[in-house]
Amino acid sequence: MDYFERRLDDKRRLTIPAELRNEFADGVVITRGFQNYLHLYPKKVWDEEVEPQLKGNILDEQTADLNVQFRMGRVEGVMDARQGRITLEIHHLDYALISKDVVAVRAGKYWRIQAKS
Repeated sequence: MDYFERRLDDKRRLTIPAELRNEFADGVVITRGFQNYLHLYPKKVWDEEVEPQLKGNILDEQTADLNVQFRMGRVEGVMDARQGRITLEIHHLDYALISKDVVAVRAGKYWRIQAKS
């Protein structure tokens, strides 16, 4: 499964499809994307692949820009094991212009979450 659509509940929770829940069983990391969307990472992918890329030369402007982009508003969470839900923070919803309807698309090892247009 590489795509799904959902409607957030009244508590800003996004239900992850049952087929994908194992992918997020160890936790999730949510960050701002490069434009008006969010990145949703399985915790393991963040720890093993993203975090090492953010540890570049302290004086490198590109590394600094990436750190600001991915760490501003970064939130770690856990999926509700019973119903497979994750909570999206208000600042994330505002950044991505999401009100209720969400589209999620796999982008390699992470997911792009955006408002349904």
